[in-house]
Amino acid sequence: MKKLLFISFVLALALDVNAQVGVFAPIDSIQTPNGLMLIYADRTWGYAGEEDFEGIMNERIHEMVCEDTAFGYKSHWTHDDVITCSTNDVSRLKDTLWMCVLDSLHESYAMPFDGLMTSQFGYRNGKMHNGVDIDLETGDTIYAAFDGKIRYSKYNDGGFGNLIVIRHYNGLETYYGHCSKLFVNPMQDVKAGDPIGLGGNTGRSRGSHLHFEVRFYDNPINPELIFDFEQKQVNDNFFVHSGVFHPSTATTTASKTTASSATSSSSSATKSTASTHKVKSGDSLWTISLKYNTTVSRLCKLNGLTERDVLQIGQIIQVR
Repeated sequence: MKKLLFISFVLALALDVNAQVGVFAPIDSIQTPNGLMLIYADRTWGYAGEEDFEGIMNERIHEMVCEDTAFGYKSHWTHDDVITCSTNDVSRLKDTLWMCVLDSLHESYAMPFDGLMTSQFGYRNGKMHNGVDIDLETGDTIYAAFDGKIRYSKYNDGGFGNLIVIRHYNGLETYYGHCSKLFVNPMQDVKAGDPIGLGGNTGRSRGSHLHFEVRFYDNPINPELIFDFEQKQVNDNFFVHSGVFHPSTATTTASKTTASSATSSSSSATKSTASTHKVKSGDSLWTISLKYNTTVSRLCKLNGLTERDVLQIGQIIQVR
């Protein structure tokens, strides 16, 4: 009986302390091979000693686009703001950057939820829809797409409702909106496939679904350029250029399976019969392959290139 009373007292004290100093105050700690793990009242955790963390998860990418370069991009680490920097302008991306979405240290991925896509990336009713919507039932579990660290996890009154933002080691961030319950806290490390919350209908939503976004330094990318939601696969070698942020890059993959109520639009490139192409700003092997109805591997073979090569403005590419 005394033991039971003692345990009840400790739990009450922990919850009282947590209520006074905030939800992110740890109530316990465990020493692990990776460092001191802090335990929170809602059973989530994070590592101690990361107070000076600046949010840079991929040093190679950051060195290419950071504020000390011509791109001038910044990478703030904030738990209170969804968008960390409004000056990361995609028009500054004059070249194509190769991004290794998966690598030997972080080679796992997961679909955020295995459901029917009901809305694509692009303009919808005259407004930009910055992600894709995936149908689910309130209470369905959603999962982290890649390894990373939680940057934002709370209710957002800008329309997302309960929102989780994860910054990943590949240089991307993923957004999970309209959740009914959040399982994670800022600074918490997650692995691909970890449960991070429950789907719901919070915020500006007209029915239970997951609003899923992929962003590069605050700029939204069409998720279908990275995720094949039908085949449950990921494009692990992704080329970042100004075109991937434009709604015209929306693919037709999901249009074969979307519900009839979907309202977003996509467009396909006009096919050309030319035999060569002069590289312009925003071009990549992928966009060129779409324009000329060919494949990236075919373009590489014709021009002695690899998928990792960076195209130069004015370069002539053989397409036939």
